Amino acid sequence: MPTPEEDESRWGRVATPRTLLSRALSVPLALGFTVFFPLFVAAQPGDGRHDAAYWLQLLLTMYAGARLSAMVLTSRRKLLQGSFWLFVYMAMGVAPLAQAVLGRVPTPVVGPRSDLTLAIGLVLLGCTAFDVGVLLARHRPAGRAGGSPKEPRPVMAHRRRLRLLTVLAFLGSAAFIAKLGGPAVFFSSRQEIIAGIQEAGVSNGDGQAGQALLRGFGTVPALLALLLYTRWLITSRFARRKVSVIATWAALAVLNLIVNNPVSNPRYWFLTVLFALLFTVFPVSAAMYRVALSMAVVVALLVFPFADRFRYDEKNYKPVETTSFLEPMALKDYDQIGMFANTITFSDSGPGHFYGRQLAGSVLFAVPRSVWPGKPRDTGVMVGQWMGAVNTNLSSPIWAELWLDFGPLGMGAGMLGIGYAAARVDRRYAKRATRRSAPGSLVSVVVPLVAGYSFILLRGPLLQASGRVAIAGLCLALVATYRQDKAAALR
Repeated sequence: MPTPEEDESRWGRVATPRTLLSRALSVPLALGFTVFFPLFVAAQPGDGRHDAAYWLQLLLTMYAGARLSAMVLTSRRKLLQGSFWLFVYMAMGVAPLAQAVLGRVPTPVVGPRSDLTLAIGLVLLGCTAFDVGVLLARHRPAGRAGGSPKEPRPVMAHRRRLRLLTVLAFLGSAAFIAKLGGPAVFFSSRQEIIAGIQEAGVSNGDGQAGQALLRGFGTVPALLALLLYTRWLITSRFARRKVSVIATWAALAVLNLIVNNPVSNPRYWFLTVLFALLFTVFPVSAAMYRVALSMAVVVALLVFPFADRFRYDEKNYKPVETTSFLEPMALKDYDQIGMFANTITFSDSGPGHFYGRQLAGSVLFAVPRSVWPGKPRDTGVMVGQWMGAVNTNLSSPIWAELWLDFGPLGMGAGMLGIGYAAARVDRRYAKRATRRSAPGSLVSVVVPLVAGYSFILLRGPLLQASGRVAIAGLCLALVATYRQDKAAALR
């Protein structure tokens, strides 16, 4: 049976030397991700137990490595699927495998070993369901007369509304900066940012809606406006000759340097910014896509575990001291598998499944607790408090969120739907992200942004991620139009 990458559709697959890696390079790459690197990690000395959980983890890592290799080597860029398998390979594969080898974890697994084994098996099931969804997406319904389906009109960015979004971006970011006491705090530490938000009175107790709205309106409109202006400039000679467009882009770049820099923002959000900008600046480069996925593995291994330098101020920062490259992955932020196991133990201890309640809390994140006293808490916080953890800023991967709400069948169906949607969006993006596409093509900006933000959505918890999703949706609704006349279109 052909893999999802072997879909020989009529509209976008041309095997040329510029779009395919050479066979001499592709074979070592695939073997490296799939076999050599997982086995190298597994062969390191450590105190871990070689039981069913260990072997399942090794299988999951090799499976994710094979799928990531396929994403890197495909002739057509698949941003959403590539982001998914990059996250699975590192956060659900290599890092937990290192933890299994060393017998050390960043967050305690409080339940029996069988819950950890079950969690790894469910992640593998979810990944398989994702691939089934990708295979189902290969089937395109025929048109009314049995031919190709009618191509919907593209959604474009409205020129005057883009200016309005730019004004809102400056107002939202200015309010964010003013609330925190000026631009300087954005170049200190994330600890200072959190303290500033608390002093501003928008983060009280368990209520995080105010913080999410302040952060969201301070960062998301600025990023979206920058992405839209960037695409306008790189695809339009007219824009590159307009001083007003260049000046606006420069001002937005400075604004993003303040509110979206890596010092004051979580690593996953800055990764979103980087991915979105990279694939907006290089909208058709297959080489850049392959390099980005391949280098992201190196960054995740060597940089990400040490990238919390700006999380704390000088007084509270404790540098990592290690002689093994495995230890940072085992002791830092890759707690997704362990937290899934803890979620299973939490559910089995009494609460059971929530049947959509957690998802409802994420969708209705903006409703304050004063109006909805029984509003669900962040899943990671809820499980962390049940564990008695001091730091409850814990992950809750999408597998755990779906399983806690809907059980194993619901989780499988949800992952299948995610795979189906990712494949269809990637297909649409491959058709639209061409050199001939219009400067105002929204899909050429939205898909790179979603690809970057998918790391946050996959890591979870969903409640933490919902604020920026909703604000981005509002911003896109503001600028979106089907009109392509001179008065509305970007030229």
